[in-house]
Amino acid sequence: MKLTAWSATALLLLTSVARAAESPAPITLPLLPGDPPAGAVAGEKVDQRKAGDKPITFISNVQWPTLTVYLPEKAKATGAAVVICPGGGYGGVAIDLEGDWVAQWLNSVGVAGVVLKYRMPRPAESKDALPYPVADARRAMRTVRANAAAWGVDPARVGILGFSAGGHLAATTATQWEDADPAAADPLARYSTRPDFAVLAYPVITFVTPAVHSGSKDALLGKGAVPKRVESFSAELRVTAQTPPTFLVHAKDDPVKVQNSELFAAACKAAGVPVELVTFEKGGHGFGLGVKGGEPATWPATCAAWMKARGLLDKK
Repeated sequence: MKLTAWSATALLLLTSVARAAESPAPITLPLLPGDPPAGAVAGEKVDQRKAGDKPITFISNVQWPTLTVYLPEKAKATGAAVVICPGGGYGGVAIDLEGDWVAQWLNSVGVAGVVLKYRMPRPAESKDALPYPVADARRAMRTVRANAAAWGVDPARVGILGFSAGGHLAATTATQWEDADPAAADPLARYSTRPDFAVLAYPVITFVTPAVHSGSKDALLGKGAVPKRVESFSAELRVTAQTPPTFLVHAKDDPVKVQNSELFAAACKAAGVPVELVTFEKGGHGFGLGVKGGEPATWPATCAAWMKARGLLDKK
């Protein structure tokens, strides 16, 4: 049988899924069907940086998105899953600090962690279409739900977690989603992209107030984007009563101003959406799970307690 680009990718996905179901060892899957564009993978740039005293890996020029799936031990598995969006100003991804290490923490509380290495935006190329990172996050949500049975995941308990610009991506996914289309030709489109809950860590949120992080805005939409398009990606303006329950964490001395999280939390409260905002006096930016120590090191436990109180960690 001759395999099309789509069926070949689907076969790879199903084979990898089977392996993942047998072992908690992480696996990396292509997010998109077909083969990557010539030079796309080789063109990625990997830099070694530091978060406090801890070395971290930062990947820029991502043109071919992947998912790395971390499944918890079967004895611990709750059935919940989270798509993780590392930050990097929409110029790259802090893939371990805000990705792999986060998935490992989620596994420790029985939650599957799915790290999304999303494409960097190229607004001159995508023009007025959906920005590449947003399209990738939506497809990641659908991919997790499509593989829920194989991965031991409850498709009604799939959340999204993002840091910094990845927090903007997570907030955008949580406020702008596509419903499932049972008649869609693409099997993945038969699943909704709406997260069942969201966790936003020092997120970029607003594109229209003085708290805007201009670098992330310009990277996603391009400099000089028309006001209507800018407003459409200002996440606090897109909150409705259907926005999923949200947990936010932010330090008051963060150069990505804490007002970003405050605006989103206020919008959730106004819409009747359950929300919890945790702030710290000090912590700066990019603390991940708290690798720099201090107060920020407490937020993962607080977040896990929030998830537990919402029934997200109940085994089913």
